[in-house]
Amino acid sequence: MSRLLQALFGRLPIGWLQLSHNRTRFAAALAGVAFANVLVFVQLGIMNSMGAATLRPYDFFQADVMISAGDANALADGGNVARQWLLQAMADPDVADGTGLFIANVPWDRGEKDISLTTFGVDPAKPGFLSAEIAGDIGLLQVQDAAILDRLARGLGKEEAAAIRPQSPLAFETQGRTVTAYATFAGGGGFGGDGYMLVSDQTFLSLFPARASAAPDHILLTLRPGARPEAVIARLKTLISDPSLRIRTYTAAAEDDLRYQQTKRPTGIIFGFGVLIGVLVGLVIVYQVLSTDVADHLREYATFKAMGYGPRFFLGIVFEEALVLGIMGFVPGLIVGTAILTLMGAITTLPLAMTPSMAVSVFLGTVVFSAVSGAIATRRLAAADPADLF
Repeated sequence: MSRLLQALFGRLPIGWLQLSHNRTRFAAALAGVAFANVLVFVQLGIMNSMGAATLRPYDFFQADVMISAGDANALADGGNVARQWLLQAMADPDVADGTGLFIANVPWDRGEKDISLTTFGVDPAKPGFLSAEIAGDIGLLQVQDAAILDRLARGLGKEEAAAIRPQSPLAFETQGRTVTAYATFAGGGGFGGDGYMLVSDQTFLSLFPARASAAPDHILLTLRPGARPEAVIARLKTLISDPSLRIRTYTAAAEDDLRYQQTKRPTGIIFGFGVLIGVLVGLVIVYQVLSTDVADHLREYATFKAMGYGPRFFLGIVFEEALVLGIMGFVPGLIVGTAILTLMGAITTLPLAMTPSMAVSVFLGTVVFSAVSGAIATRRLAAADPADLF
């Protein structure tokens, strides 16, 4: 390590020698930096999983434009939309087709634990609004009380899910009715439910008799080839007489949902503060280590100062220490953080995983906050007068 740093800095690696001289303190400093990295990794992983879980149900459907109630900040939130607006939207020459989408959560008593399934009611006669994985099985929903079940739902065993097929369906009681799953698709547990389920709109209304077929949660529209979504949306806003409706592209609706979850919902704000706290913890730990090291070697630094060495020399030494702490503390933090996220993902079925972008961003952040800590730690040295130290 000494030779590597000497080649890198072109001088004796004073910072490394000072850190490694007291191995116990050095190990404690590395553990502190690693701990801060683990905090940031876990919070970032949860934030990313929340984003992935928020966007995941949008992948189940295909549409160009979505019409929602004015208070529909998320896919499963907000009021209903009158079906009459679907009929008005169909009057636009660039609107090729439209359908209503119903959404609600249904409980499933699994004996030891109840799970909640976010259930979508769709028109089985319109497979074009569904993803390729689901569209192939949509004909099964023409049977009353038939369902397509999320095989990655929390509380559903892998073997039990793998056995679901038209020849060996899975039946269960919910909302006072017997629902039978004839096929599965890949969803996964989220923050609003343990998994997903698709049923026909008629089955959905039988599960929720208080709901009306004339009031879906959202309206999905597909446009003719070559149509400009922005131009169509502008026309729809004048064509549809309810100004409170949110008429957006399907992609914009997903982005708005994600932004709402991350900046308005308490969970997103809490996770964001968790990342900030992890950074502050790392900043304080590195500053404390470097500040203590500067104080312990203040006389030696003062000697260098009296010999004519300038501030850049001392800043270089402290930055060297900060770089060593940041890099060497990052590696165990990455290993432990990856293990924790993998374990949490296996337990919760949330999309928790270490990604290259997370690793790179945390590494760069670690180097930056280590450098900032080093810059703060040298302020005491810059103010020191050699004559006062001897």
